[in-house]
Amino acid sequence: LVACVLFARRVAHLVEVTSVSDPDGDTRVYSVHGALFFASSNDLYTQFDYAGDPENVVIDLSGAHVWDASTVAALDAITHKYATRGKQVEVIGLNGHSASRYERHSGQLAGAH
Repeated sequence: LVACVLFARRVAHLVEVTSVSDPDGDTRVYSVHGALFFASSNDLYTQFDYAGDPENVVIDLSGAHVWDASTVAALDAITHKYATRGKQVEVIGLNGHSASRYERHSGQLAGAH
């Protein structure tokens, strides 16, 4: 049990988020890489520039895997925080299992983050 907890703590910080603006400057694309689960969800939430980003944001998860509902809750919280600022968010690049989990839980987890 201790080994499981230590492993979760170690891999929680292996998520990498990079961002680029498109040439027109009206969209920011965030690329997420790593395992997204309960231990890495809080780190994910802090990786975005909610106030400074343009009105269109794309979160590309093609290099990531969504392992549990807490990550879906974090993504819902991220999109909600952008929406309160009048910004649109599109989540793309989900693999089959991640897309299924995201579709099944998105919008269903009250009190997300």
